[in-house]
Amino acid sequence: MQHSHGAQVHEHSHEHTDGHRHDGGEPAVLRPAADLSIDDSELRPDELGRRKFFRAAGVLGAGAAASVLVTTVNTGTAAAATTAAGAPTGVPKGGYRWLAGDHHIHTQYSPDGQYRVIDHVRHAHAYGLGWMVITDHGSAQHAKIGVEKVNPDILAARRDVPGTLVFQGLEWNIPAAEHGTVFVHPGRNEVSVLKAFENGYDGVVKAATANTPTNEALAVAGLHFLSDSVASQRVSDALMLANHPARKGIDSPHEIRGWRDAAPKIAIGMEGAPGHQAAGIATPNGPGSGRGYYDNSPDPVASFPGYPLESYRTFGGFDWMTATVGGLWDSLLAEGKAWWISANSDSHQIYSDTSQRGPGSDFVNNGHFNDPVHITAPQLGNGDFWPGYYSRTHVGSADYSYAGVMHGLRAGRVWVDHGGLIDALDVRLRAGGDEVPLGGVLHARRGTPVTLQIRIDTARVPNWSQFLPTLAQVDVIRGAITGAAKDRDTMSAPGTRVVRSYDVSGQTRTIVLTYALGRLDDGFYVRLRGSDGNRLAVGLKGAAVDPAGPKMDVVGDADPWQDLWFYTNPMWVLPTR
Repeated sequence: MQHSHGAQVHEHSHEHTDGHRHDGGEPAVLRPAADLSIDDSELRPDELGRRKFFRAAGVLGAGAAASVLVTTVNTGTAAAATTAAGAPTGVPKGGYRWLAGDHHIHTQYSPDGQYRVIDHVRHAHAYGLGWMVITDHGSAQHAKIGVEKVNPDILAARRDVPGTLVFQGLEWNIPAAEHGTVFVHPGRNEVSVLKAFENGYDGVVKAATANTPTNEALAVAGLHFLSDSVASQRVSDALMLANHPARKGIDSPHEIRGWRDAAPKIAIGMEGAPGHQAAGIATPNGPGSGRGYYDNSPDPVASFPGYPLESYRTFGGFDWMTATVGGLWDSLLAEGKAWWISANSDSHQIYSDTSQRGPGSDFVNNGHFNDPVHITAPQLGNGDFWPGYYSRTHVGSADYSYAGVMHGLRAGRVWVDHGGLIDALDVRLRAGGDEVPLGGVLHARRGTPVTLQIRIDTARVPNWSQFLPTLAQVDVIRGAITGAAKDRDTMSAPGTRVVRSYDVSGQTRTIVLTYALGRLDDGFYVRLRGSDGNRLAVGLKGAAVDPAGPKMDVVGDADPWQDLWFYTNPMWVLPTR
């Protein structure tokens, strides 16, 4: 690994307009090497070489649609951004509008929620979010009453706060597993599709929470239902992301791979960082739990036995699956298959808020709590922040639209941060005159030099805790593409490590870093992370893999504002011959 203490800093702003962009968006056509209707004998030599590489990597054939290795990417500049009246413009970088958002938010229609839809939407808008998803818990009450009753509130919020896109979704009790966000593109069937999905495939509603093969199959069937709903045009689009995946240890590696491979256009990722980030604040000033309420231990029946004890904790506020370099997330990426991360609030009840559920509430019969009312005592036992206050998922969207956000999420044009650590980020992987953004796949001839270009706008105004966060370290993480895992419960990637760490302490405004990845031989991926440098430790795979990564959070004493990180989704580069 290399260290740099002299990162290049530019005090001016510019955009790159040359070269070709492969934006990782929706494919128009399948590239010839991946189209099995074309015989080997009909392929050009370069496409035949590419097909042989795909076969050797184990990603051509059954399930190939899930692989970024065979996804055709659009070339040319991104579509011009458009902005609706009253909409946030986002941060324009590299042809996209980067819209911050949150896909995990609960309201008074959840049995453990409190606030009105409009409460969350107004706060999210004030804290700079361009999109958000209402995800009340799947339950008998929600399936029967809440999924319908919340919709008029969402429609009203869309009308009253036009500057924030408000999706309707739900938090799915995944059969045999944990929770997941499910949401659909707005339209006349959004309620009916969600209602049918919840009644047919929710683990609590169907009494299918036990860890059995039958229940695992029900989860896959639910994803197929969503795929069919899109294919039949009942809804324009639908997405699913697994929430707080390591919190209880019940999302096994083979289940995650099963969701991804069964419906790769629907099941696209997981929370890299859970919500409930205030939960670790020490008593008496806070709940005194773990960040994200990650204070659990293995369940002898439900938990996957292969998970180590440290997987039940967070690291710099991030889930163990994501925070471990060479760990479970990297084992998924090493297969050459897309699996993206996000960061959200999981907002239920707000830390230090002065309100409570309305008196006389009857959730069981009404499907919701009465509107919150004011109280005088700040609720320091609450573990959540308002959407956008601390956690943000930044999506590169072609325009300000529901479809644009969903396409950006599916394409992996996503980076996440905590506490407003940085203002903006543009990352490009370049080779032979071509380039790709986050989530993209770059194709180049073997021997072609590959370069990583990073542009970071540091924080220029105080965050919502009223201090100016400072970026101290930026890490480049590189992993080898090894093909489909033979063991579906694999959770390590030996070919992944931190290859460059930049010390950017004291640098402000715009930081530009250029890292030469060498001449292309075998395929690989790269991803980034950065931190304020306050809490660092050798990674769980050792100093040779991760010499200065996030430190395990202390249960009962974890101030989220003193340990800030950003993470990006990966980019791949593949040899054409």
